[in-house]
Amino acid sequence: MTKISLTVNGKSVSAEVEPRTLLVQFLREKLLLTGTHVGCDTSQCGACVVHVDGSAVKSCTMLAVQADGARVTTIEGIAQGGVLHPMQEAFREHHGLQCGFCTPGMIMSALDMVNRLGPILDESAIRENLDGNLCRCTGYHNIVKAIAAGAAAMGANPTRAAAE
Repeated sequence: MTKISLTVNGKSVSAEVEPRTLLVQFLREKLLLTGTHVGCDTSQCGACVVHVDGSAVKSCTMLAVQADGARVTTIEGIAQGGVLHPMQEAFREHHGLQCGFCTPGMIMSALDMVNRLGPILDESAIRENLDGNLCRCTGYHNIVKAIAAGAAAMGANPTRAAAE
Protein backbone atom coordinates (compact mmCIF):
# COMPACT_ATOMS: atom_id res chain seq x y z
CA MET A 1 0.00 0.00 0.00
CA THR A 2 1.12 3.53 -0.75
CA LYS A 3 -0.04 6.65 1.07
CA ILE A 4 -1.22 9.50 -1.14
CA SER A 5 -2.33 13.01 -0.27
CA LEU A 6 -4.13 15.28 -2.68
CA THR A 7 -6.76 17.97 -2.83
CA VAL A 8 -10.08 16.87 -4.28
CA ASN A 9 -12.74 19.49 -4.92
CA GLY A 10 -10.93 21.87 -2.59
CA LYS A 11 -10.62 19.41 0.31
CA SER A 12 -7.40 17.75 1.42
CA VAL A 13 -7.59 13.96 1.43
CA SER A 14 -5.11 11.24 2.30
CA ALA A 15 -5.47 7.51 1.87
CA GLU A 16 -3.61 4.25 1.53
CA VAL A 17 -3.99 2.78 -1.95
CA GLU A 18 -2.59 -0.13 -3.85
CA PRO A 19 -0.08 1.18 -6.41
CA ARG A 20 -2.22 -0.21 -9.26
CA THR A 21 -5.38 1.68 -8.20
CA LEU A 22 -6.68 3.91 -10.97
CA LEU A 23 -7.64 7.49 -10.14
CA VAL A 24 -11.22 6.79 -11.22
CA GLN A 25 -11.38 3.86 -8.77
CA PHE A 26 -9.97 6.00 -5.98
CA LEU A 27 -12.51 8.76 -6.61
CA ARG A 28 -15.48 6.42 -6.89
CA GLU A 29 -14.63 3.72 -4.35
CA LYS A 30 -12.58 5.49 -1.67
CA LEU A 31 -14.05 9.00 -1.83
CA LEU A 32 -17.53 7.96 -3.02
CA LEU A 33 -17.51 10.64 -5.74
CA THR A 34 -19.55 8.62 -8.20
CA GLY A 35 -20.20 11.39 -10.73
CA THR A 36 -17.02 10.34 -12.51
CA HIS A 37 -18.07 7.32 -14.56
CA VAL A 38 -16.31 4.27 -15.95
CA GLY A 39 -17.73 3.70 -19.38
CA CYS A 40 -15.33 1.70 -21.50
CA ASP A 41 -12.21 0.72 -19.52
CA THR A 42 -10.13 1.64 -22.58
CA SER A 43 -9.97 5.48 -22.38
CA GLN A 44 -12.14 5.81 -25.49
CA CYS A 45 -15.37 7.26 -24.08
CA GLY A 46 -14.39 10.20 -21.85
CA ALA A 47 -16.98 9.45 -19.16
CA CYS A 48 -14.17 9.51 -16.58
CA VAL A 49 -12.77 12.99 -17.35
CA VAL A 50 -11.69 15.02 -14.32
CA HIS A 51 -9.30 17.95 -13.98
CA VAL A 52 -5.86 17.35 -12.48
CA ASP A 53 -3.98 20.54 -11.72
CA GLY A 54 -6.32 22.39 -14.07
CA SER A 55 -6.11 20.09 -17.09
CA ALA A 56 -8.60 17.51 -18.33
CA VAL A 57 -7.45 13.93 -17.72
CA LYS A 58 -9.14 10.61 -18.37
CA SER A 59 -9.01 9.24 -14.85
CA CYS A 60 -9.19 5.65 -16.08
CA THR A 61 -5.71 6.09 -17.57
CA MET A 62 -4.06 7.62 -14.51
CA LEU A 63 -2.96 5.85 -11.37
CA ALA A 64 -4.06 7.37 -8.08
CA VAL A 65 -0.41 7.50 -6.97
CA GLN A 66 0.33 9.75 -9.96
CA ALA A 67 -2.14 12.26 -8.51
CA ASP A 68 -0.24 12.44 -5.21
CA GLY A 69 0.12 16.13 -4.35
CA ALA A 70 -2.21 17.24 -7.15
CA ARG A 71 -5.42 19.26 -7.19
CA VAL A 72 -8.26 17.16 -8.60
CA THR A 73 -11.65 18.56 -9.55
CA THR A 74 -14.58 16.28 -10.31
CA ILE A 75 -18.07 17.10 -11.53
CA GLU A 76 -19.15 17.27 -7.87
CA GLY A 77 -16.70 20.12 -7.28
CA ILE A 78 -17.83 22.66 -9.86
CA ALA A 79 -21.18 23.81 -8.48
CA GLN A 80 -20.90 26.44 -5.75
CA GLY A 81 -23.23 26.53 -2.78
CA GLY A 82 -25.91 24.52 -4.53
CA VAL A 83 -25.80 26.77 -7.61
CA LEU A 84 -24.94 24.98 -10.82
CA HIS A 85 -21.83 26.02 -12.70
CA PRO A 86 -22.73 27.95 -15.90
CA MET A 87 -21.71 24.96 -18.02
CA GLN A 88 -23.92 22.63 -15.97
CA GLU A 89 -26.78 25.09 -16.28
CA ALA A 90 -26.26 25.29 -20.05
CA PHE A 91 -26.44 21.49 -20.37
CA ARG A 92 -29.71 21.53 -18.43
CA GLU A 93 -31.17 24.47 -20.31
CA HIS A 94 -30.18 23.28 -23.81
CA HIS A 95 -31.00 19.59 -23.23
CA GLY A 96 -27.37 18.57 -23.68
CA LEU A 97 -28.00 15.23 -22.03
CA GLN A 98 -30.26 12.29 -22.42
CA CYS A 99 -29.44 9.38 -20.12
CA GLY A 100 -26.76 11.52 -18.41
CA PHE A 101 -24.05 8.86 -18.25
CA CYS A 102 -21.57 10.77 -20.43
CA THR A 103 -22.60 14.20 -19.12
CA PRO A 104 -20.05 14.61 -16.29
CA GLY A 105 -17.17 13.81 -18.63
CA MET A 106 -18.62 16.04 -21.36
CA ILE A 107 -18.94 18.95 -18.93
CA MET A 108 -15.43 18.50 -17.56
CA SER A 109 -14.06 18.33 -21.12
CA ALA A 110 -16.09 21.41 -22.06
CA LEU A 111 -14.64 23.35 -19.13
CA ASP A 112 -11.15 22.38 -20.20
CA MET A 113 -12.00 23.48 -23.74
CA VAL A 114 -13.08 26.92 -22.53
CA ASN A 115 -10.01 27.22 -20.30
CA ARG A 116 -7.74 26.46 -23.27
CA LEU A 117 -9.59 28.20 -26.12
CA GLY A 118 -11.61 30.95 -24.48
CA PRO A 119 -15.35 31.54 -24.20
CA ILE A 120 -16.08 32.12 -27.88
CA LEU A 121 -16.33 28.70 -29.48
CA ASP A 122 -17.79 27.82 -32.85
CA GLU A 123 -19.43 24.52 -33.66
CA SER A 124 -16.40 23.22 -35.51
CA ALA A 125 -14.04 23.87 -32.59
CA ILE A 126 -16.45 22.28 -30.13
CA ARG A 127 -16.92 19.15 -32.23
CA GLU A 128 -13.18 18.82 -32.82
CA ASN A 129 -12.38 19.20 -29.12
CA LEU A 130 -15.07 16.71 -28.09
CA ASP A 131 -13.13 13.99 -29.89
CA GLY A 132 -12.59 11.35 -27.22
CA ASN A 133 -15.96 11.92 -25.55
CA LEU A 134 -18.68 9.55 -26.67
CA CYS A 135 -22.41 9.84 -26.18
CA ARG A 136 -24.44 6.76 -26.99
CA CYS A 137 -27.83 8.48 -26.84
CA THR A 138 -27.73 11.75 -28.76
CA GLY A 139 -26.50 13.12 -32.04
CA TYR A 140 -24.35 15.70 -30.23
CA HIS A 141 -26.37 18.64 -31.60
CA ASN A 142 -27.70 19.72 -28.21
CA ILE A 143 -24.36 18.97 -26.52
CA VAL A 144 -22.64 21.35 -28.94
CA LYS A 145 -25.33 24.01 -28.35
CA ALA A 146 -24.96 23.57 -24.59
CA ILE A 147 -21.18 23.93 -24.68
CA ALA A 148 -21.40 27.08 -26.81
CA ALA A 149 -23.96 28.59 -24.41
CA GLY A 150 -22.01 27.52 -21.34
CA ALA A 151 -18.79 28.97 -22.75
CA ALA A 152 -20.52 32.26 -23.52
CA ALA A 153 -21.98 32.38 -20.00
CA MET A 154 -18.54 31.70 -18.54
CA GLY A 155 -17.12 34.58 -20.58
CA ALA A 156 -19.91 36.90 -19.44
CA ASN A 157 -19.36 36.04 -15.77
CA PRO A 158 -15.69 35.15 -15.23
CA THR A 159 -16.02 35.01 -11.42
CA ARG A 160 -18.46 32.08 -11.77
CA ALA A 161 -16.46 30.46 -14.55
CA ALA A 162 -13.51 29.12 -12.59
CA ALA A 163 -13.35 25.35 -12.40
CA GLU A 164 -10.08 23.54 -12.19
